[in-house]
Amino acid sequence: MVPRDEYPNGVPCWIDLEQADLDRTKEFYGELFGWTFEVRTPPHAPTQYAYARLDGLIVGGVGGPPSSPDAGISGWTSYVAVESVDEAAALVAARGGKVSDGPVDIPRSGRVARCQDPQGATFGLWQASELHGSQLVNTPGSWNFSDLVTADAAAAAKFYGAVFGWESDALEMGGGPTTGMLRLPGYGDYLMQRDPELRDRQEGNDAPNGFADAVALLTPAEAGATRAQWTAIFAVADADASFAKATELGATVVTPLFDTQYTRMCMVRDPQGAELTLSEYRPPAGA
Repeated sequence: MVPRDEYPNGVPCWIDLEQADLDRTKEFYGELFGWTFEVRTPPHAPTQYAYARLDGLIVGGVGGPPSSPDAGISGWTSYVAVESVDEAAALVAARGGKVSDGPVDIPRSGRVARCQDPQGATFGLWQASELHGSQLVNTPGSWNFSDLVTADAAAAAKFYGAVFGWESDALEMGGGPTTGMLRLPGYGDYLMQRDPELRDRQEGNDAPNGFADAVALLTPAEAGATRAQWTAIFAVADADASFAKATELGATVVTPLFDTQYTRMCMVRDPQGAELTLSEYRPPAGA
């Protein structure tokens, strides 16, 4: 487990969640993932915000109540690292998106904006100062991936390609819908500097071509869906046990447990309505 201390521009780097009842948020995710919480705002601030930690490392943020009725409507928000939030926000607007909040400075953290893509999916922009992003990822109890669910995958790929330089490939997961893999060219080379065996390990596990550059997933929405959204995927050690724990804590089932070529996973809705995916990595047989 090597803590992350930086993210290249164009890579999702942070997630957070604002809900009406912050105590209930902390209770649910603390019990489900073993998180502890470090409150970052003054006691009498109208909206509270806390870092969620696992094994002492920051995994994301939780806050509440939302500062406006529309804040947090998409549940977990994924933030992408950028060199300049102001320039990226201007590009979002120029490409048909909307800047719904900010840009604004967060003391001791960075500069941030919350946006919507042309199909209405909420995402964030993050210009780091002291906080570069989630310090712990891809281990049980932490953020693993972000998934954009949209009815117009082609339009979404074009928008995010223009804003962040992402490319899109089809990715057949097996046992589920055909998914797009959103890639940032060169990201795998960056990761190889820290993990020289990355590509050999992925090849040994039959990972799809180009997976080292993957930064997010792009999933077609169900027929008739009108709202696009980003959802957060969390790694778990045992999908069945985590599914049982989540429902015991008051989550409702969105997608029951199912298997793909690489994972066993499910999607649930937490007690206040935010959707999240629980994903257990299972290498292909013989890998």
